[in-house]
Amino acid sequence: MIELTEERYDSAAAAALVAELLAEINERYAHEIEAMTPEELAAEDAEYLAEVTPDMVSRPRGVFLVAWIDGEPAGCGALKPVPDLATTGEVKRMYTAPAARRRGVSRAILERLEEVAAELGYEHLQLETGTEQPEALALYVSHGWHRITPYGRYKDSPSSVCFGKD
Repeated sequence: MIELTEERYDSAAAAALVAELLAEINERYAHEIEAMTPEELAAEDAEYLAEVTPDMVSRPRGVFLVAWIDGEPAGCGALKPVPDLATTGEVKRMYTAPAARRRGVSRAILERLEEVAAELGYEHLQLETGTEQPEALALYVSHGWHRITPYGRYKDSPSSVCFGKD
């Protein structure tokens, strides 16, 4: 059974899951970052991590969820406000640990994030993922998300895929 809890973004479970997520993203997109120097990669990772702060993903502005299976952290996801768009929230940090995949973790997290978004008064949601994450692409499409114009720091990246949902 999957249990979802709201956690602080700077909690031990959250930090471990986000570190796993970042490592996996770097691995999946290694072909894009091969030309980067170690300093450039470190700066890119720091910028990625700075996109979400504990305050952004805490009520009443957002939320950070951790999924648990048998007492172990199995996945995470966040909802944060979009600056200058008061009725729009952004889904961030969607991740399922490899051992928990194909068990409904991401589906449960996404459904709960959508519920929390409605509770917090968001009318629109958006998110950014990429072509090297086919599981994520399938998840969002299966939940009624639709492609939108790329936005944010990856908007010019050919591997960036953005979705929206009302």
